[in-house]
This record gives sequence, C-alpha cells and structure tokens, in this order.
Amino acid sequence: MKRISDHPVLGPLTHAEIGIEFDGEQYRALEGDSVAAALLANGIRTLRYSNRTGEPRGIYCGIGHCYECRMTINGVQSVRSCITPACDGDVLESQGDDREQSGDF
Repeated sequence: MKRISDHPVLGPLTHAEIGIEFDGEQYRALEGDSVAAALLANGIRTLRYSNRTGEPRGIYCGIGHCYECRMTINGVQSVRSCITPACDGDVLESQGDDREQSGDF
C-alpha cells in the first residue's frame, strides 16, 4: 500500500516501526502515522459501528471535522483517530455510536 510521507497536519512521517493493538490484535505502524492511517495501512477500514443501525464507520473527512473515525484510544473514548498520532504500545478499540442515545452531539 502506498503511504503518505509528509502529512499536512502531522508533518513528516518517519519510518521507524512501532507496535499497536486494535481490538485485541497486534499490528505494526510507522512512527508518526495517525492512528487511522496506521490501521488503514494494515487493511482495517472499519473503526467503529453505529449503535442505531450497526453499520460500519471509518475514515470520512480525514481532518478531524466529521468524528466518523472516533474510537477508544488507551481507555479514552471518542478520540478522533485521524488526527491522533499512533504511539508504540497504543491500545485501540472500536466503539459503538452513542450520540443518538446520549444526546452528546
């Protein structure tokens, strides 16, 4: 897969490999990747599921505006994965969409 080498927000991406965990599985990423880019590079397109319909959700805008890519990162819920740098040892979890039920949005 072709990779971005100079992200417009996160800056230049290095080539040092790091390890991340997504939904209990181990993956490799490049230091400086956004979480969403790291998962996409590993073939993962679904980052969460809608509670209302159960439909998969993933990267949409890629710049932090739409919140479609939000997930639980290191125990913190609803983090926008497209603008969050991946770090070695990150524990990433998909989550359901609780906006409609909680009124948070």
